[in-house]
Order: sequence, then structure tokens, then C-alpha cells
Amino acid sequence: MTDMMQRIVLARRPTGEPTDEDFRLEDAPMLVPGDGDVLVRVTHMSLDPYMRGRMDDAKSYAKPVEIDHTMEGGAVGEVIASNHPNFTPGDFAFGMFGWASHGCLPGNQLQKLDPAHGPVTNALGVLGMPGFTGWFGLTEYGKPKAGETLVVAAATGPVGSMVGQMGKQLGLRVVGIAGGPDKCKLAKETFGFDECLDHYAYDDAKALRDALTKACPDGIDIYFENVAGKVLEAVLPLMNVGARIPLCGMVAWYNAGALGANQQGAKDQLPKMWRSILVNRMHVHGFIISDHYDRYPTFLADAGPRVASGKIKSVEDIAEGLENAPRAFMNLLKGGNFGKQIVKLAD
Repeated sequence: MTDMMQRIVLARRPTGEPTDEDFRLEDAPMLVPGDGDVLVRVTHMSLDPYMRGRMDDAKSYAKPVEIDHTMEGGAVGEVIASNHPNFTPGDFAFGMFGWASHGCLPGNQLQKLDPAHGPVTNALGVLGMPGFTGWFGLTEYGKPKAGETLVVAAATGPVGSMVGQMGKQLGLRVVGIAGGPDKCKLAKETFGFDECLDHYAYDDAKALRDALTKACPDGIDIYFENVAGKVLEAVLPLMNVGARIPLCGMVAWYNAGALGANQQGAKDQLPKMWRSILVNRMHVHGFIISDHYDRYPTFLADAGPRVASGKIKSVEDIAEGLENAPRAFMNLLKGGNFGKQIVKLAD
């Protein structure tokens, strides 16, 4: 076993969009497992939009990453040393190992993976936190009923694609919103959406709303929100009475800071949006998926067989090398990923 490992730390807090200077790749002493700990050689790590919030020193549902500390995130890898009875060298595990070549955590904080049941990277996407977020938000707070219309922002990402595919299987008309014609093609041809609109093709929220009106002739009953910005402004006036909005993210505003107060006219639109929620008696439910992991086994029991049978599909965007994680992350925040963004560190 080598005496050193590599990691990417938060070098400084970004102002607006992150830049290369906000991250630093460095060598560090190899982690040593203590009593009950498991040491893992990371093979793949996840990049997710929520990580942008962890870079800000602002009050939130989780503490920010400290300067000069390893960037946080989930990863999978091979066990190389174990002081826990449930893990032996050669096993595979998922854990919050961060942006690093190796991770060491108590065995009771890890999820054991069986490569015979599918790619271990599924634990980062379709059967991991993103897929669980989409499944839980739609079923718990979307309260779908057959025949209703569902609109999904970021339709081809790991959250949106789960929402759209589950929506179709529950009998909904599903309309996606994605960035670019290739993503819209993916939404329709691979994920089975009824329609998908390229938000880049519309100059403003009104133009996007006009297109949505044609795509959703009966209005919108459920809007799964993980983008905000222009998309939210376009969607809200089309919501039906009693409509539901599961809210798990607002990536369009993340680079504007904790509140995104002036991003894309959000501040000026607030009174109109608030009135729309009142008049149409909408149910808007913000949720943080880490609060609900008691439901994770139920999710796996429902979604696992659908993934295994091919009823639910997934697409992965793989970047190579730990050193390329910052650039892949910055690209993700701009919508440049094509499917679930993963970084491959080793075979």
C-alpha cells in the first residue's frame, strides 16, 4: 500500500461561478483505518449541483466545506483494508469519501455493493442519491394521479430522468425541459418523455411559456423543481388549481450566492410568483433528501427491479482523472453534462 494519496481541497470560496483557483489538487498522507473503519480505494466519484452550496460560507442544511479541506461528495470504490466485520478486502462500497483517491470511514456509514447486481456506479446515480431524490420527491410530494401533466426541469439529469420515467410508468403526460436538442432527443427517445423543450431555443420566460402552453394543453399539475430561473418563471402561470411543486434544487441561482436574490430577475418576479401560488392553491414542498433515508430501502425495492429490467434507464457522463474533477464540476453547473456526471479515478 502506498504511503500517500491525492485529494482536491477547497482553496478559497468562489465569488459567482467557481474557477480553477478555487480548487487545489494535493498529495496527503494515506489514511489509516481505526477500530471499525474501512479503507477504500476510490474508483468513481459523484459530482452533483448541491456541492456548489457547500462552497459558500452561508447558513444551510449542512455545514460548508472548510478552506483547505477535502471537497465533499459520494464515491464508490474497492475495500483495501478493513477493521469492520461486514467488509473484507476486495468488497465494493459506497460512502461519502469526498474528492479523493482514497477514503476511510466507519463501516456502519458505508453501503456494501455487489457488482454482480449491476455497475457499481449505479450507487452514484440512478440507484443512489439522485435517483432516490427524484423517486421520493415525485411519489411523496408530487402525489401523481394517472392522466395528469408533469413538467420536469433538467430532464436528462439523474434526478430529472428518474422523475420523468417514473411519471410515465404512473400514467402521467411527461414534458421535459432540457438544454439543447441532443438532450431533448435523449429525453424522448431513451427516457420516454412525451415532449421535451430546449430552453436555449427561447430568449426569455415568455417565449418558453408559450411553447409550454402548446406542450401542456391541459395545464400543469406537477412541476418537479431543481432549476428555478427562467424555467420557474415560465412554468408558474400554467399551473393548475391544486398543483404540486416538489422543490429539491435551484441550480440556475446557485452561483448568485445563498439567496440568488437578483439572478434572472428573481427579486422582481417574487410578488407575481407568490400570488400565483396563492390563487391556484399550490402545494410547494421543499425537501432535503438526506432527511428521508429511512425510505431508501423502499426506493431500492421499487426502483431496483425497474432498473434491472431496463424499464428505468440511465446515462452516465464519465470524466477521467481526479485532476479533472473541478473542470467537470464547473461544466456541470452550466448544464454541460450529458447524463449523470461521474469522475473515474481507477478501474
